[in-house]
Amino acid sequence: MRIAEIFHSIQGEGSLIGVPSVFVRTSGCNLRCSWCDTPYTSWQPEGETLSVEQVLARAGGFHCNYAVVTGGEPMIAAEIAALTEGLRALGLHITIETAGTVYTPVACDLMSISPKLRNSTPDGEWRERHDALRIQPDVLRRLMGEYVHQVKFVLASPGDLLEVRAVVEAIGAKAANVILMPEGTDPVVLRERGSWIAEICKREGFRYSPRLHVDLYGNRRGT
Repeated sequence: MRIAEIFHSIQGEGSLIGVPSVFVRTSGCNLRCSWCDTPYTSWQPEGETLSVEQVLARAGGFHCNYAVVTGGEPMIAAEIAALTEGLRALGLHITIETAGTVYTPVACDLMSISPKLRNSTPDGEWRERHDALRIQPDVLRRLMGEYVHQVKFVLASPGDLLEVRAVVEAIGAKAANVILMPEGTDPVVLRERGSWIAEICKREGFRYSPRLHVDLYGNRRGT
């Protein structure tokens, strides 16, 4: 498997925010979000090739109870099923962070699905491919049907709400499972966007999530 990094931090987003976790970040992605905050796993994939056993040995060395498998797009990673089964054998609660464009049967306690809105579409040669792939309703519904899940949307402007509503309706997501969070890596921008996103959540019955790891550590790797 190509692994960008393995590190111990706290979950910075979603329903398990604040929980100490070991993060296993795979390298490689089938999308190219314009605002991607881990370009070293997508636009310019980096990392080392490790066996599942090597990944498990490193992840198990942090002695925590929660694991987050993220990317890039972990659902396209070679041996992802074996990795998640190994993490389960270690007794870890497993969150998988995915854009929900690909279905792979995995061991997972929380499927954290983040469908990408139009605000993610890049300019250039990737534009058409990204736009065609970013929302896959059948895959989203299957993931939601088979796993405990949360559906996270990244908002950059108030107008993004119209697309959120459309996707939520198309896939049949329950409002209680929908989480909105601000796009950005600058604390000032996150606070400004967070203020109006919180108001949207109050009106729509969605949940709000900050990006706690950015507040605590800034926009840097290994956090």
